[in-house]
Amino acid sequence: MDDTAGAGGSSGAPALEARGLGKRYRRGWALRDCSFRLPAGRICGLVGPNGAGKSTLLGLATRLVAPTEGELRIFGVPAGEPAAMPRYAFLSQDKPLFKRFTVAETLRMGRELNPGWDTEAAERIVRAGQLPLDAKVGTLSGGQRTRVAFALAFGKRPDLLLLDEPMADLDPLARDEMSSLLMSEAVERGTTVVMSSHMLSELEDMCDYLLVVAGGRIRMAGDTEELLPAHALVTGLAPDGKPPADLAPHTVVEFRIQGRQFRALVRPHGPLAPDWEVTEPSLEEVLLAHLRSPDAKPLFTQDARIEAEGNVAA
Repeated sequence: MDDTAGAGGSSGAPALEARGLGKRYRRGWALRDCSFRLPAGRICGLVGPNGAGKSTLLGLATRLVAPTEGELRIFGVPAGEPAAMPRYAFLSQDKPLFKRFTVAETLRMGRELNPGWDTEAAERIVRAGQLPLDAKVGTLSGGQRTRVAFALAFGKRPDLLLLDEPMADLDPLARDEMSSLLMSEAVERGTTVVMSSHMLSELEDMCDYLLVVAGGRIRMAGDTEELLPAHALVTGLAPDGKPPADLAPHTVVEFRIQGRQFRALVRPHGPLAPDWEVTEPSLEEVLLAHLRSPDAKPLFTQDARIEAEGNVAA
């Protein structure tokens, strides 16, 4: 039986929908049997350790990688079809801009390459950072280059913005500035955002949806407001250093012994023992527990779950 948190719904085609998606390289499977749904209009955090399959998933969405099995659809259109390309913009960590171009030349390139280019939006993002239009991209700071890259991305007027750790190399002040820019532009336009990041605190502040990848598979997916209440942090006595029998009815994501006590992140199925201390975990605590326990049974909210693929969790 599937473990499902919440019972939301979405109207229209999902921004992303994967069914049995997989990619195999010579060294083995980078991503396998991934089935999930991301409703349109959400800010989604893509979380996982290095090598988990996050960049492969983004590569499959942007046609940089061809799937070995299954399919991925963008607003109902197969990701490999040309009709899907105008719907999304992709920004990678290295932000491949032409260093010898000026800011103005970079925006002009965006206008020439994108029929639906929004000059006003792109120039507004650049002006807000007080960037000289005649400055060469190679002379800009990391935060300034990221701003130019965001101007190119939003100038395309994408319905879906795919971000592969674009702010990983920025200092805290620049990260905060770029995060505010991303949120304000995405909310104003109703853009769906998928953002890969290792900064869990950043995701807690920005994202209302999650895709957690570990071992090349989706381990948790859905609305954060439904995923968090599905978990509980429990602390109690474990004099023999083993999980107490009262934990058996519940899904244990992570179990740790601290002296004579245990501490566990669980998904309760019924009442918890009255002598346990029970607290609500933070998003960071839930994510870290799932990342440390890749063999824990997956969890999908109703909006994220693909019925036909049998996403199994408990």
